[in-house]
Amino acid sequence: MSGESSLYDKGTEVRTAVLGEAHVQRSLAARKGEFAKPLQDFTTEFCWGKVWARPELDRRSRSLVTLNSWHELAIHTKGAIRNGVTEIELREVVMQSMVYCGVPAGVQALKVVQTSIDEMIESGEHQRQLKE
Repeated sequence: MSGESSLYDKGTEVRTAVLGEAHVQRSLAARKGEFAKPLQDFTTEFCWGKVWARPELDRRSRSLVTLNSWHELAIHTKGAIRNGVTEIELREVVMQSMVYCGVPAGVQALKVVQTSIDEMIESGEHQRQLKE
């Protein structure tokens, strides 16, 4: 961890609130060794401690902005639901992204978002809001 431990602590707090304890623990466990540790520290301090902690945009809105990375979209779809975003709002974000990112990207986003929602339903963390 760098010298900015308060930034690291804040980042860990925000990251855990958005992504859940289990995900954060898996990510931190992966930071073992000299190669990965600085990258995980940077992610925790900068992404979560500086950007996600800013007050100008709420976590609910930040959770909606994760385009161009399918893995991150899956993680942040779950974070968005934890932050109060509805299935209808997620569907609208995907539809809006189709216009600006292209239909193939939108179709892939739909698959990723739907899979993430299904996983949360299967684990009991979420109840379906829309009919299948």
